[in-house]
Amino acid sequence: MRATAVRRTALAASAAALALLATACGGTSDADKKDDKGTAGSGSSAPEAPAEALTAAELEKATLAQGDVKGSKVTKAGPADEVPADGVTVDKEACLPVAHAMYGVAQKGSVATTKRKVIDEPKAGGKKSLEDLADGEAEDALKGAFDLTSTFVALNSYEGTAGPDAFAALKKAAADCAGGFTATVAGTPTKVASIAEEKVTGGDEAAAWTVTSEDDGDKAPFKLVALRKEGAVATFFSFNLAAAGGGVTFEVPAEVVAAQDKKLG
Repeated sequence: MRATAVRRTALAASAAALALLATACGGTSDADKKDDKGTAGSGSSAPEAPAEALTAAELEKATLAQGDVKGSKVTKAGPADEVPADGVTVDKEACLPVAHAMYGVAQKGSVATTKRKVIDEPKAGGKKSLEDLADGEAEDALKGAFDLTSTFVALNSYEGTAGPDAFAALKKAAADCAGGFTATVAGTPTKVASIAEEKVTGGDEAAAWTVTSEDDGDKAPFKLVALRKEGAVATFFSFNLAAAGGGVTFEVPAEVVAAQDKKLG
């Protein structure tokens, strides 16, 4: 593939994912019992006693900060990343928890929320300009430039059993909506073609999925992760432009999840 073809592929992928990247991505829910720590099973892993919600100050201390994720830049989300619960609609009501997770909407019972953006730092590259590179080298250089993962992390503190309930609702919705649905935010529809379960560990329970969006036949993969520790639920929504162009394998952001799990203690 020539360098110009790589550019076209990346631009097409970026257009397919624009509706999701323009706003936040985050989430909620799940509650099946784990066979092992962090691995969802078939029963409930809700705490025996209702969890005491972290205060806003405690949640802020437990939220990712710059330096917590090696090789990544961590920044606070801004007003443009905020999506109200009533600002998200879906064509299948059962899929609403997934749509809420994608756009960082907290579920009922949330008492405090923090949101962060975690973006891979550019990898060190060569000194040559694209004009000085052969076709093969230019392709690799462009793929490397696009091979950066961006993750939106929403961390919510829930009262009582609301955290486990939210986690359970998300996991059920992801299973029920594996065949896809359409979410609309601010009048812009986003088609989710499929939801496939992935593996992840952490917290009292955790779950992950590949969410594939589709726009005019162009598909782009996203990673959605939910992590619960007592009454706190963190959701992660990630995108990699090179993966959208088919140039690299896109994995669940394990380092980001592990860093947040560690801060939750």
